[in-house]
Amino acid sequence: MKEATGIIPARYGSKRFPGKPLAEINGKPMIQWVYEGARQAIHLTNVIVATDDERIVLTCRSFGADVRMTSPCHPSGTDRVAEVARQVDSPIILNIQGDEPLLKGKSLDRLIEALQEERIPMATLATKVIDTSRIDDIHTVKVVTDHEGFALYFSRSNLPFRVSDYFLQHVGIYGYQKEFLLEFSQWPPSRLETAENLEQLRALERGYRIKVLLSSHSALSVDTPQDIIKVEQHMRKGSHG
Repeated sequence: MKEATGIIPARYGSKRFPGKPLAEINGKPMIQWVYEGARQAIHLTNVIVATDDERIVLTCRSFGADVRMTSPCHPSGTDRVAEVARQVDSPIILNIQGDEPLLKGKSLDRLIEALQEERIPMATLATKVIDTSRIDDIHTVKVVTDHEGFALYFSRSNLPFRVSDYFLQHVGIYGYQKEFLLEFSQWPPSRLETAENLEQLRALERGYRIKVLLSSHSALSVDTPQDIIKVEQHMRKGSHG
């Protein structure tokens, strides 16, 4: 199996939630929850935190993480991941969002397994949502796929329209063939990417396919301080592990 490295981009200066990677969840900083979840993946050779802030570096070193300082000028987490990806030999790179404290290693393993096929340049996760009332939430990114599980489109709008049974919520964790990631990070933002504020549309507009894997991964991520409460409640129910 081709070697894979997971990279967790962690920025301190979030506009909506400054210091988010260091926010405490049940006694541990969120970045530690994400790191430890990623380390559960059987097929990951290494997990690296990529940051531009010394406070995050010190915290990550305190729990034994491999952490790298990156440029403070990156416009996105993907650019930060690409900087570190250039320093490693793995042909497969995972971009593991630092606001996913409920991350499970088996979801990452599925991405790595899919990317053993070189014809797949990029893969991501989605989860089935039965509560169709949530389809109107612009913070919930929806995805529709073809019969082979490749993405047709991602949107913050209703997708599909008038759905009555379920929709697929995108989970923002990505896997790439390393060479594709390095190329992708050099492209300028595309029209649809800018309209939806969804970076993955840059690949679709260029004609590349994105494999979407269904996952049991919880769709709870942390965007605001209020989300911490929801995550802690979820953990107390014994659903995390």
